[in-house]
Amino acid sequence: MENEQVDVLIIGAGPSGAVSAAYLHNQGFQIKVVEKSKFPRFVIGESLLPRCMEHFEEVGLLDALKQQNFEVKGGARFMRGEKMCNFDFSNKYTDGWDWTWQVPRADFDKTLTDTLEGWGVAIAFEQEVVAVEFDGSESITTIKDAEGGLSTVSAKFIVDSSGHGRVLPRLLNLDMPSKITKNSSIFTHVKDEKRPEGREGTIITFDIVSRETWLWVIPFSNGYTSIGFVGPTDYLESFEGSTTEKLQEMMKLSDYYFDRFEGIGYEFEPRMLKNIAKSVKKLYGDGFVLTGNSAEFLDPVFSSGVTFATESSLTAAKLITRQLNGETVDWEVDYTEHMKAGVAVFSTYVKEWYTGNLQTIFFDSNENPDIKAQICSVLAGYVWDRTNPFVKNHHRLVKTVARVAELEKGH
Repeated sequence: MENEQVDVLIIGAGPSGAVSAAYLHNQGFQIKVVEKSKFPRFVIGESLLPRCMEHFEEVGLLDALKQQNFEVKGGARFMRGEKMCNFDFSNKYTDGWDWTWQVPRADFDKTLTDTLEGWGVAIAFEQEVVAVEFDGSESITTIKDAEGGLSTVSAKFIVDSSGHGRVLPRLLNLDMPSKITKNSSIFTHVKDEKRPEGREGTIITFDIVSRETWLWVIPFSNGYTSIGFVGPTDYLESFEGSTTEKLQEMMKLSDYYFDRFEGIGYEFEPRMLKNIAKSVKKLYGDGFVLTGNSAEFLDPVFSSGVTFATESSLTAAKLITRQLNGETVDWEVDYTEHMKAGVAVFSTYVKEWYTGNLQTIFFDSNENPDIKAQICSVLAGYVWDRTNPFVKNHHRLVKTVARVAELEKGH
């Protein structure tokens, strides 16, 4: 069996794998990226956050992405009935990017891999990792190609950026239940034939149809729009029929968007992801690290997926660089604690969204511009800024502000 030797093997060619690959390639390491799919391919996670723009810029991928003219996302809108709450990323507490994109991921991810291949990065598509053996930090990975042929890759380090494929968590028995509520999602794309002119036609919106269930509407610059519901798994499964029939029935729940999308055919049979939140027992081991959705995936309500993917992969790539250059790296402090700090903040916001506390702040309180700017920074992905009270004190501050808003409403 053919055996290839590299410094770093990266599993998965999405944004997480691409950012790691770009950084490590720029550091002069011999890397190989293995991707199970053939690109372009559909994947969910189409709304980015400003924080991740820093990552693409740092590794040299930003210019290629800018050339694609993706839909600019300068904020987000939340609505519940007739009440609306708009966040403008230019009015956030933390310094940093004040815009990002809404992207069809097939095109976005293909741009990343095309750019990497143009740099000379080796990306093997339609190759599936089927086994991994470790001898200390050295690893031998068995890979199956599209014809069923097997080969191996020896590497000094493995980065698992396999996303929902969760390759190493499955092979190494690292999966564990998430503490986030068991929600599922159902989604598709539509040709947005009735799209309004101006901002109304381009803004990403989260339409809350009940405390636990909401609709996303993500317009793209190519004239298509992503629509999808997120809610308790049991509730989504209670709708009868095919996924098309389920989604058509659920669209009736949105007074605001029903007319815009009524009668428009779905570009593909709506897909359903069940119990979407995931977690793992550990984020790294001797000779490997988990990044992106391979490590942890929360609820999509605040679009944190790609930002955690790129934050984790860039952080991991920098630590791998130090380690392969002979430095001692404290993975627990510099990787796990760093990533867990950000995950903890977003987890609080996800949990408090579904308790209703965050919705109370968004819709029922007298708007405080300072509080709104601080929350806006969190929603922009700046969850590592400990100068922000809504980051530093996230566990109690959301509850406290919601309680005050409820008291004010009662008077």
